[in-house]
Amino acid sequence: MNLVIENGWPRTTTWTGGELRIGGVGVRELAAEFGTPAYVLDEEEFHSRCAEWRDALPGGEVHYGGKAFLCSEVVRWLDAAGLCLDVCTGGELAVAMAGGMDPGRVVFHGNNKSVAELRRAVAWGVGCVVVDSFAEIERLTTVAAEAGVRQRVMVRVTPGVEAHTHEFIATGGDDSKFGFSLAAGLAAEAVRRVLEAASLELVGLHSHIGSQITDLGGFTLAARRMAGFLRACEHEHGVTIPKLDLGGGLGIVYRPGDPVPPSPAEVVAALREVVPARLRLAVEPGRSIAGPTAVALYEVGTVKEIPGVNTYVSVDGGMSDNPRPAMYGAAYTGLLASRVSDAPLREVTVVGRHCESGDVLVRDLPLPADVRPGDLLAVPASGAYQRSMASNYNHVTRPPVVAVRDGSARVIVRRETEEDLLRLYV
Repeated sequence: MNLVIENGWPRTTTWTGGELRIGGVGVRELAAEFGTPAYVLDEEEFHSRCAEWRDALPGGEVHYGGKAFLCSEVVRWLDAAGLCLDVCTGGELAVAMAGGMDPGRVVFHGNNKSVAELRRAVAWGVGCVVVDSFAEIERLTTVAAEAGVRQRVMVRVTPGVEAHTHEFIATGGDDSKFGFSLAAGLAAEAVRRVLEAASLELVGLHSHIGSQITDLGGFTLAARRMAGFLRACEHEHGVTIPKLDLGGGLGIVYRPGDPVPPSPAEVVAALREVVPARLRLAVEPGRSIAGPTAVALYEVGTVKEIPGVNTYVSVDGGMSDNPRPAMYGAAYTGLLASRVSDAPLREVTVVGRHCESGDVLVRDLPLPADVRPGDLLAVPASGAYQRSMASNYNHVTRPPVVAVRDGSARVIVRRETEEDLLRLYV
């Protein structure tokens, strides 16, 4: 079978010996050793994507968006690659600590950080806190003063740029729970309050307009507005603000025919045309690093044909390991990965095992008409916002993450067990 793997699959993906292979390891072997469902993460792909961003921004800062996917092993990879790490909760902060990340290279985000989280971050020596509200400025001022430190901060600004993406992942418009509105004058007031706080040090401004963006227009418009606002703040207060963090949000290819996003080098080049050279530029890729590195592997359990209506192919995962289709209609592709079939293709609906009609993973997927129980299906572009958003709905345990490289496989996040679930009950 001569199979051309489209964008969205890890670059080491091949079709050899009648099965899909990732990182030199066949899916049949992976399923036999680690079970299904499982996230199969191409370690080489992850490292190369980190390097692409790092090399595209010499002299700047690349902050990996940990919310896309984070575990202690990934933290070690980031540290070795020289990247910084964005976290947005105390839990993500704990993972950064457990993975041995240099605290000076960690940026703490979040629109409602607790006093306890702020104390922990400040005590650890976190490199920067991105303040998101006036209440947080007050909290952090007190926490830093009690700790006897001058905490470095950035002010998160909503620049009024509407990203062309789903409303649930658009964050740069004026009506947003994140940051301080530029148009309403709230951002200017936040800068003033930070500068007046003796225990805070303003090191930069931050914005993020949304996620799964494939057009550079929104990025450059936000950069232009942010650079202009930074200059106005410097002029008004007689200070120097050295850094501009323009966030992340670059999209990836999920299905053949999706828009191909610009490369890291193209993104940085576009931003550099707008951002003054004297400023230290920071970006926050998450999905664009992690997304294409992993493939979700499932086993078919039932095939239910309703003549003239639909064919449902049920797999042993579902909305608990990938809630994105149910949450906001995210569209994926997939293929029969464990064998060759000469049967004609027919469009089917791949569904999960959960007690919800909305538990759909892939709609209108062409699969061989002889797809049957025991077959393995592979869904690419599964590295971002799947394991990190996974749940135990219906008391289903969450899948493992298996890293593959050069023909070897190892678990970096183990499969949950029923004992893990029951341990929490009193």
